[in-house]
Amino acid sequence: MSTDLNTFKKWITESDNIVFFGGAGVSTESKIPDFRSVDGLYNQEYDYPPEQILSHSFFVRNPLEFYRFYRNKMLFLDAEPNMAHKMLVRLEEQGKLKAVVTQNIDGLHQKAGSKNVLELHGSVLRNYCEYCGKFYTAEYILHSEGIPHCSCGGRIKPDVVLYEEGLDNDIVSKAVSSISKADVLIVGGTSLTVYPAAGLVDYYRGNKLILINKTVTALDKNADLLINDSIGKVFASLLPEDSEE
Repeated sequence: MSTDLNTFKKWITESDNIVFFGGAGVSTESKIPDFRSVDGLYNQEYDYPPEQILSHSFFVRNPLEFYRFYRNKMLFLDAEPNMAHKMLVRLEEQGKLKAVVTQNIDGLHQKAGSKNVLELHGSVLRNYCEYCGKFYTAEYILHSEGIPHCSCGGRIKPDVVLYEEGLDNDIVSKAVSSISKADVLIVGGTSLTVYPAAGLVDYYRGNKLILINKTVTALDKNADLLINDSIGKVFASLLPEDSEE
């Protein structure tokens, strides 16, 4: 095992106040496309740039095209949790991990079994009528046609934070509180370029900031431990040597 992985394992073993802050790279190992990678969603051709389609104003102005894109490119309901998701559940069950703060909207942390998940950008698994508030599943959206409507006639909107929309203040407040109190902060699978979410890392006050990402991030120079590798592989290093997983 490399020195970096030994340090990672040592810090995790010694801490009982860990917070994980994750981005798209956590989901790519579950075969969900990364928005900004070379082969990711933002480099695939469509009628409009994805940033424009995934904006509040576009949703209001052109919901038909929004939902055509949304069904094709944003709903991966068959995706399964990977080793990173699973090990975070173990750490939570052991009382070590206090919160998962995620920029992802796929619900895989909860599918793996994590309890305290703070979803900064919402979730595709929740959808609500804009008029009466009735709840609809992601499966309903996926198998609907055109613009999905509620039984009351109102338009249904995914509970995801679109461009031009603000983050939920309660979720942000809980994320800030968890990060500021953490002994160890693990930042994984994010280039830390999407604000205001990326700015939450600035609230960390400890001296064990672990950055795990395959490529360079905006905060590499601030990391106490920098690991440029697969996040699943790094978390797998926490498994007992005789484990069959």
